[in-house]
Formats: sequence, C-alpha cells, structure tokens
Amino acid sequence: MPVRVAVVGAGVNGLAAARALARRGHAVTVYEQFELDHTRGSSHGASRIFRLSYPDLEWVRLAQQALPLWRELEEESGERLLELNGIIEFVRGHGEGSQRALEQAGAPLELLDPEQVVARFPMVRPPEGATAVFQADAGIVRADKARRAFEEGARADGAELRANTRVDDLEDLDEEVVVVTAGSWAKGLLARAGIDLPVVATAETVAFFRLESDRPVPSVVDFKPGGLGHGTYALADPKYGLKLGIHQSGKPVDPDDQPAPDEELVELMGETVARYFPTAEPDPAQVDTCLYTNTDDERFILERHDRVVVGSACSGHGFKFAPVVGERLADLAAGIL
Repeated sequence: MPVRVAVVGAGVNGLAAARALARRGHAVTVYEQFELDHTRGSSHGASRIFRLSYPDLEWVRLAQQALPLWRELEEESGERLLELNGIIEFVRGHGEGSQRALEQAGAPLELLDPEQVVARFPMVRPPEGATAVFQADAGIVRADKARRAFEEGARADGAELRANTRVDDLEDLDEEVVVVTAGSWAKGLLARAGIDLPVVATAETVAFFRLESDRPVPSVVDFKPGGLGHGTYALADPKYGLKLGIHQSGKPVDPDDQPAPDEELVELMGETVARYFPTAEPDPAQVDTCLYTNTDDERFILERHDRVVVGSACSGHGFKFAPVVGERLADLAAGIL
C-alpha cells in the first residue's frame, strides 16, 4: 500500500532513496535545507571512487550489488556515470589489501610488480617496497551527474523536492514515514526525536592537481602499513586531472560551521602527490572540504525507529553504494525490512 514519505536531506543517499520510493508508487517529498547541489555537505563535487576492492568480503559483495544498479541508472538517465579505469592498491605485506576478499567474491584481479604498474600507468610511481593489487571494475563515479540522475529519476516518478527548507524537528512533518538522510546534521536532528546516532562529523580536506596524461588515470589507494585501512587515496578528476586526499584526516566539526581547508594537510598532499604522481603539478589547482559522518567501524546505520528511518553514515566511503542504500532505505520505509 502506498505511503506518504518525507526524505530529509537531498544528498546522494536521500535522492537515491527518493527515487526508489517514488518508483514503487509512494508519495515522496524531499526536504533540503540548502540549494540542491550545494557544497556544504558530503555529496558535492565531480567524482568519487568506485571500487569493488575492500578487505572485507561483505563490502565487496555490496559493491558488486551496486554496480548493475549504477548501469541501470546510466541507461535510465542517458548519462555515463561510471568511468572504470581500474584501481591500484599498494600493499607491503601478507594480509594487506583486498586480494583475499576479492578472490572469495569471484572478482578478477591482477598482482603487479612496480615495473608492471609503471608500464601500464606511467603517470603513477609505486612507493618503495610496495606491490600492487589491480582490480579493473573500479575508477570513478561522476558524482555531480549521479546526483542529478537520481534527482531526475525521483521527479519523473512524482517526487517533490523542496530546497531551502530546513527541518529542525521531525514532529513538524506530517508524512507517515520520515527517512533521515541528513548527513552530518542527522545526529542532532535524530537526538531531538530521542534517537541516538553514534557518529562524529569531521571536516575533510581534498586537493586537486593538474595532471595531463594520454593514458586513463586509475584510482589509487595506499594501505597503512600493517593494517586493513587505507591512508592516501587518489582518483581521476574531470576538470584538473587528479584529486587526492588522506582518508579520515579531518578534525571534528559542527556541520553548521562551514569548515576551511586544513593548510597543513594541503601541504602534506602536495608532498604526497609528488611521490605518487611525479608528472602532476605539485601545487594544488584547487582545494576543497567535505564532511564525513563517521561511525567507529566505518559501517552504515540503516534502521527504523517507529516512523523514522535512519540512513547514515557514509564514513567517507558511501557514495559508491548509493543505489543499494537507496533501495534498502525504501524497503525500511515500506516496512519490507
């Protein structure tokens, strides 16, 4: 039976949920406190990494579920949303990286020595002592185009979007179900509804560098030595050539306070790009910030509390899963899960 659903927050997950719900015949209204496509949250920008590569089998399988849904959205929108030039994971020891989980999931991969990396991707310089796990089903999501595709799909099936409409109290909404996909603002909003969301918002700095190459630029991840988490990440940028960041390096922040880039991190990123991409210009062409909404284990919180459905938190790696997350939030809202 169709229900009236409010979606609070028009980031990528909110728009994906709105599209999934509208396609099922529900009456959907999306409330966004800023303009659509604003730059104050977690979903703005031109590109995000898409990858199957995770050390945890559960995440590999979730990305495998997302891939055909992205292809479906591409067909629906007529836009190329995925540019899959592969991903290189630099690892240094047994058990690092995604090799085992990829193999368990049946995903193809290649093990490359430094000379093979350079032969295939001459813009990349492997770090000393590292070997590479290469997986081809990876690259970037065209983030700006993806957000618009979800938005247009939702509108096409009857969803209403209300920009510049801030929701401070969920009790003010009269819809039967409320889906909260408010990113770093979700914690405070849910707290006022008596729901504890165990997350910490951080302001993350990213830098863009001019990189000219006649070869496709892969995504690159360098794992922290001895661990399963990655530190440096890099990916293609449609405007400048290269985007680079250091995962979870930001400081806690109040999302209502617009953060400025961390200049120490910008300097460190310039040093980092010189090591990994020696043909890139070492001075950033642009710097930016985005918000991470972090759980302690980087897992998402997708759950229902009476009429409220919680859709959080990306922990800095959620964009690639948006089509799957949208469907799961729609299931929760419809009472299927």
